Amino acid sequence: MLLLLAVHLAAALCAPVLVGRLGRKAFWVLALAPASAAVWALAQTSQVAAGRGPVEVVEWIPTLGIELAFRLDTLSWLMTLLVGAIGALVLVYCSAYFSVSASGLGRFGGVLVAFAGAMLGLVTADDTLLLFVFWELTTVLSYLLIGHYNDRKVARRASMQAIVITTAGGLTMLVGIILIGHAAGTHSLSATLANPPHGPAVTAGVVCLLVGAATKSALIPLHFWLPAAMAAPTPVSAYLHAAAMVKAGVYLVARFAPAYADLAVWQVIVLTLGCGTMLLGGYRALRQQDLKLVLAFGTVSQLGLLVLLVGLGTRAAALAGLALLGAHAMFKAALFLVVGVVDAATGTRDLRRLSGVGRALPVTATVAALAVASMIGLPPFAGYVAKEAALEAIAHAHVIGGPWVGTTVLAAVVVGSVLTVAYGLRLLWGAFATKASVIHAPVVDVVESGVVGGARAAARLHPVERGVPAEPATISRPSPVLLLPPLVLAVLGLLVALLPGVGQNLLEPHADAYPGEPGHLTLWAGVTPTLLLTLLVLAVGLAAFWGRRPIERLQAAVSRAPDADRVYRRMMRRLDDLAGNVTAFTQRGSLPIYLGLILVVFAAAVGLPLLATTSLPSSVRAWDQPAQAVFGAMIVAAAILAARSRRRLKAVILLGVSGYGVAALFLLHGAPDLALTQVLAETVTLVVFVLVLRRLPPYFSDRPLAASRWVRLAVGLAVGLTVGGLALVVPGARTHPPVSVDFAAEALQFGGGKNIVNVTLVDIRAWDTMGEISVLLVAATGVASLVFLRRRGAAIQRIDDDHVGARVWATDHDPMAVLRRPRDLPAPSATSTRSAEWLRAVSTLAPHRRSVIFEVATRLLFHTMIVYSVYLLFSGHNSPGGGFAAGLVTGIALAVRYLAGGRYELGEAAPVQPGLLLGLGLFMSVGVGIVGLLAGGSVMQSWIVGVYLVVVGLVLDILRTLGAELDRRSEVDDEVDDEVEDVAVR
Repeated sequence: MLLLLAVHLAAALCAPVLVGRLGRKAFWVLALAPASAAVWALAQTSQVAAGRGPVEVVEWIPTLGIELAFRLDTLSWLMTLLVGAIGALVLVYCSAYFSVSASGLGRFGGVLVAFAGAMLGLVTADDTLLLFVFWELTTVLSYLLIGHYNDRKVARRASMQAIVITTAGGLTMLVGIILIGHAAGTHSLSATLANPPHGPAVTAGVVCLLVGAATKSALIPLHFWLPAAMAAPTPVSAYLHAAAMVKAGVYLVARFAPAYADLAVWQVIVLTLGCGTMLLGGYRALRQQDLKLVLAFGTVSQLGLLVLLVGLGTRAAALAGLALLGAHAMFKAALFLVVGVVDAATGTRDLRRLSGVGRALPVTATVAALAVASMIGLPPFAGYVAKEAALEAIAHAHVIGGPWVGTTVLAAVVVGSVLTVAYGLRLLWGAFATKASVIHAPVVDVVESGVVGGARAAARLHPVERGVPAEPATISRPSPVLLLPPLVLAVLGLLVALLPGVGQNLLEPHADAYPGEPGHLTLWAGVTPTLLLTLLVLAVGLAAFWGRRPIERLQAAVSRAPDADRVYRRMMRRLDDLAGNVTAFTQRGSLPIYLGLILVVFAAAVGLPLLATTSLPSSVRAWDQPAQAVFGAMIVAAAILAARSRRRLKAVILLGVSGYGVAALFLLHGAPDLALTQVLAETVTLVVFVLVLRRLPPYFSDRPLAASRWVRLAVGLAVGLTVGGLALVVPGARTHPPVSVDFAAEALQFGGGKNIVNVTLVDIRAWDTMGEISVLLVAATGVASLVFLRRRGAAIQRIDDDHVGARVWATDHDPMAVLRRPRDLPAPSATSTRSAEWLRAVSTLAPHRRSVIFEVATRLLFHTMIVYSVYLLFSGHNSPGGGFAAGLVTGIALAVRYLAGGRYELGEAAPVQPGLLLGLGLFMSVGVGIVGLLAGGSVMQSWIVGVYLVVVGLVLDILRTLGAELDRRSEVDDEVDDEVEDVAVR
């Protein structure tokens, strides 16, 4: 199973390259990934039926008991077969669906294959936390697929709506997973279900699981995201919203139902949501004019029925639910694909504009008829077999609450089935019938750009003349490849129904985990009450279809209840307004106020309990050696002077003195690695401060802040005393041995290094470091976004660029200019003086900004610093250093080049985009971690080079944004001011 996931990952990563080389034919190659999963599942059929399905377990995070555990049983076998087979057919369909000139196909193909892999991992995961990881992966990937047409507002809104709702449900499900896992003492799914825990906490966890399932499977009142997601391309709707993503919630209910279906709260939630969703979806489907929306609301209705069957808690209902799960995936995916064919052939999905499509496209109409026959439950199709078993199971089910509850549920299923027949026939009639009249094209015909179809180019707006009858949409013949996948699915819906006994034998192992009498799948069980109910459903559904006009008028006359989608959007607008009001109240634009509020809350929340519940130690050792007192006094003095300083630069320098004093204390305590890192970080911080201060006034204020001085003093004293108290109390409050006791031995034994600090960062606490370098990347992106408003970065400025002409840092008056060169002589070119210059781009500097001593020192030290950083990089495992310190040294070296030679010198020193280094560093960190895992080691084992690249990229990004870019803008502003002055003088 891990191999199959790796195949999907490799295919997803290669998709852009394949599409770039092969065009649409690449989808045939990509289809091999999900097809391999389906073939593998078929090969395991006999083993799964015998209860000996394959199991794979790889330790992931041993200390947390989290494993990469996968198991193939009956339920996961069925889901794997559906996910793989339908995924492969949908990818084949994509090869003809999109036009040759469609954009973003490489990204689309990669995301779709990745989604198939995530679904495969979800349905085979045997660890609940691993299941959650794949669950959220499907959420993120579905967001990208729904929003594929990102230039359309409706697609962006639909994708955002889907990810908000399903992510909220996923996080709620995570709470349930943690509660159940804590009670069970394990996160193993099979172990938990074999011996399910019980109790109030577990009941709450089960409710959380059902909330997650409801959001994923679009149950009321959160059903509205699924119809909105029809803004996605038709292949996405056919796969995600018929066969894969929405079935994840059904899978979750089916997985946990054998253990918890007997809970009263489970029965109330499942019966209420299942019946309500089934009825509401069917009712809403009857009044839709868009073919995809008819199918979308029909899918909502069918999902309610599926959740009801697999969550009812009886063997017979579970067997019927699994059969309907497979049948629904086949006929609903086929119908979505057929709608895509109709849309491609006519340029519209509005059934009021379609007429004569069945005559023009008889094969397409036949495929649709086969799929609709299965959906409404006509024999001998898979839908009929499953619904017969469902009616039989519900009629004999013992439901919590008494017989009236069971009767109500049966009545709801019958009414829902009637609605299914009605909207199924309406879909078939609306798409393919020859109608007496049609409506005019709307003012804006909303169609899917990039879809194959000759009529699409003709689907333009034309003026509507009064009294002129409307013409049906023009019909063209679509590619035969578009018909192949829905034809296969529709025929399969007929073939599997002819062998109901085989299907029963394959699906019974999961149903046997439920209590109750066994169910049966059969084409003919004689004249039974269930058969009479089926005939009644078909007859009433047919009557409802024939009487569709009065029903439509009745639906239009009946006052609508509050629309869930409108309520959601209104709530989100109110939430945005609330967030804006809270932000306006709390964020006044004053950094001192922000920091003061944070510090006051910290002092109150920590300091007051510290005074009330703890006591200071009886004896305190002031220092171990007199040198510590000297540096401590220096730190205190620098801090006081910094607080009293009115000049910004003076305060920054004094802060740096405090930082260097802390580094000296680290060194005196025998921590050279910490001291080195502190010195380097303090140096980079000083450079950043200096770059920022160039754009700020030299003084904090034009007058002393006497009014707020005492407030600032009080806050500083409170925070200082709180931190000091914590430093005295916390070490003595420990009741257990620290986790760092064994770090020295573990660093050498498992990390293979003697530098405990470095091994701790890159091996023992690798996940923490992974999060920290991710934060660095986000911080660098934030800084760049504040400066580069339109794009991530700008072109690297090199000395050879044609636009080099202006003097860098020549923004103020040069009093010595008259002594250097007459004004009428041209300045020497960069190439003519290059051999006499110590730095390559120093000739671009303004003369009064140059320092020969600084240039010579930079020329002598730069390469030495780079070599030293490489030494720190590779010696850090056993000596002071490491990737972080090495990256800081390289960053300081680049800062020296920039300060000595300006922005062009920085471009010569590092002609690479910072974003490339940041992304490459993060990718290398993860990649080396995966390689370590595949080699039998830990996930994050020895990845200091990635840390090094991230740190270098961060410093370079700061120099490019706060240094080079601000320099360029300052020069542009000065040129504009000079031009304005010249015009004013003239």
